Amino acid sequence: MFKKLQDTVALVTGASSGIGEATAKRLAAQGATVVLVARRKDRLENLASELKNLGGEVLVIETDITDKKQAEHAVQQVIDKYGRLDTVINNAGLMLIGGVAEAPSIEWERMISVNINGLLYISHAALPYLIQSALTSDRKVTDLINISSVSGRRPSAGQAVYSLTKSGVAAFTEALRQETAGLNVRVAVLEPGAVGTELGNHLREDVREQLSNILSHIEVLEAEDIAETIEFIVTRPRRVAVNEILVRPTDQAM
Repeated sequence: MFKKLQDTVALVTGASSGIGEATAKRLAAQGATVVLVARRKDRLENLASELKNLGGEVLVIETDITDKKQAEHAVQQVIDKYGRLDTVINNAGLMLIGGVAEAPSIEWERMISVNINGLLYISHAALPYLIQSALTSDRKVTDLINISSVSGRRPSAGQAVYSLTKSGVAAFTEALRQETAGLNVRVAVLEPGAVGTELGNHLREDVREQLSNILSHIEVLEAEDIAETIEFIVTRPRRVAVNEILVRPTDQAM
């Protein structure tokens, strides 16, 4: 059976659960060697065992991407082992929502560190190798996908700083897309609506209850839905660049 990502190497941040985990499985099923990047090594090892049992090549890298040196070292480990990098999925993120007046500023700093700085560090370190692989690989194209949010497209009360970080992701992605358009590096932003992942687990208890009430009438997306969308983007022919996709649950109005 022909696999569209055979002989490619894909790096996925936030791979220990949710969208990252589901995406790693999808990319592996398409033949990619998958590099799992996150802080929870035990989770990564469990996922790696599952993928290896299915015949996939996997590399686990325990990394805090908010540390610039660690992020750069993670990318370098990939190059040292495989000599190439074809796909980067910047999935790691934090959603610490709540009103501005009562929010602890440490939550803002954590979101900026992960959602902005970590994404920038990985992107910057990976870009030269994505450009190189696009020039030398049989596919003649590579991909970098940044996971934003519907909140980056449509800010709302109670999500001010989260929306700030995710709108920043979208702006960075579009500018980078323009810079790499002539280099066969496809850069895309994916903006999910409500997804059933562990993001909500990090919320303060009162905020978690509020969010639960809001989502109680919505059939939220599953991580697999977003992973399938990512698979679609990175398996298009070289001539096709999907630059932006917004995916909401059918029941979600905003």
